Amino acid sequence: MLTLFEQAIVLHLIGDWILQNHWMAENKPNLKHPAAWIHAGIHVVLQSIVLGLLAGVILGILHMLIDTRLPFRWWRDHFGMTAEGPNSTHVAIWTDQVLHVLCLAAWFQFAIPHLS
Repeated sequence: MLTLFEQAIVLHLIGDWILQNHWMAENKPNLKHPAAWIHAGIHVVLQSIVLGLLAGVILGILHMLIDTRLPFRWWRDHFGMTAEGPNSTHVAIWTDQVLHVLCLAAWFQFAIPHLS
């Protein structure tokens, strides 16, 4: 049996890898584009399944903000991560995924104890 945290991570991966199409991936950094809102909405629905609507909405908004790529660019620029070359795409993808998982972990660490 998966823990609640593991369920949230699995649903995150489903939303980011299985239910995200090319249109979303290309356009989600632009908050004025419907792809950003649809992709975030998918995460709201998925996280709401296991964590409730409040968590789904908050985590969906955080997901959308991370997907603007601004947090990644800030991190890359301030910590000297590779911006070019054969590994730059992998670094960007994995940094994005780590930021999303950190949001889930923060929810479990800080929000859930106060909601119980």
